[in-house]
Amino acid sequence: MKLAALGIVAAGLMLTAPAFADGQALATKNACMACHKVDAKLVGPAFKDVAAKYKGDKTAEAKLVKKVKEGGSGVWGPHPMPPNAQVPDAAIKAILQRLLALK
Repeated sequence: MKLAALGIVAAGLMLTAPAFADGQALATKNACMACHKVDAKLVGPAFKDVAAKYKGDKTAEAKLVKKVKEGGSGVWGPHPMPPNAQVPDAAIKAILQRLLALK
């Protein structure tokens, strides 16, 4: 029984690992990394800081998809985030899933 549970967990991890890699690649491809770093503030907040702010918030992904699409200002400092309407929703969601999983 324990072996079966371990197999299920391992299979789940193998399925989610590409999503983490895809999220990082998509963040680079869509120029997110021009203003953000994973673990340090650049122009915008560090991805780890965003993950910490929204930890446990079940509505975080939806809020952040809207913020990425429409842009915004005032939450993390004086520099506004420009709208990124050209980035497909699927790419934004993959990036955010990677970001929100950071510790």
